[in-house]
Amino acid sequence: MTLQRYATTAGAARGAMPQQSGVPARELTGGHAPMVRDLRGGGGRGPDGLDFAAGDVVVVSGLPGSGKSTLIRRAVHEHAIDSQDTRDRWAAALPGLLPYALYRPLVRAAHYAGLWRALRSGGSVVVHDCGTQAWVRRWLAREARRRGSALHLVLLDVTPQVARQGQRERGRGVSGYAFARHRRAVGRLLRDTESGLLPPGCASAVLLDRETAAAIGRISFPEARPPQE
Repeated sequence: MTLQRYATTAGAARGAMPQQSGVPARELTGGHAPMVRDLRGGGGRGPDGLDFAAGDVVVVSGLPGSGKSTLIRRAVHEHAIDSQDTRDRWAAALPGLLPYALYRPLVRAAHYAGLWRALRSGGSVVVHDCGTQAWVRRWLAREARRRGSALHLVLLDVTPQVARQGQRERGRGVSGYAFARHRRAVGRLLRDTESGLLPPGCASAVLLDRETAAAIGRISFPEARPPQE
């Protein structure tokens, strides 16, 4: 596996990798297979942004506490669908002593309704994914195909210890049982991605560690420029 520099042009072709301006990366698959770019291990010397084709769908996945919501809030100024935002809105509107478990089904229904509206609008969208709901990625892939765009995976790879620390820092954790489920699901997704076996319908993936993710300040979908006469 060789270290390569690359800078593809976002929007040049459907399913193209995001433009990352000469970032070192390990290319795990090639040819006509889905592309996987491994940006881990750069010591924070990663890209300052990820640019995808207009109309594409990007799913950000990883363990609870790995930094998915932090990345989305920092880097996505439009097009973001984050279940944590939906939970926060419901929590602000309901009595503070009401346990989340009682209104969790309503939060999930509201989240998926918002995601459905965003997908049906035809616009670009970045989706927070907990990693355990494979059916969500299949749904996103179907919607991307329906409108002639591409689905891309951004996968945060952090240790369980780092993820638990992230949960403590945000003051909101998950149970041991739920965290074990997340570890199994995300571990399987990570192993498959490293082998080039992306979720069905996924055109590409970017693997990030915590340091590389922290360097990203932009996930965007620039419109393709018409060729100059």
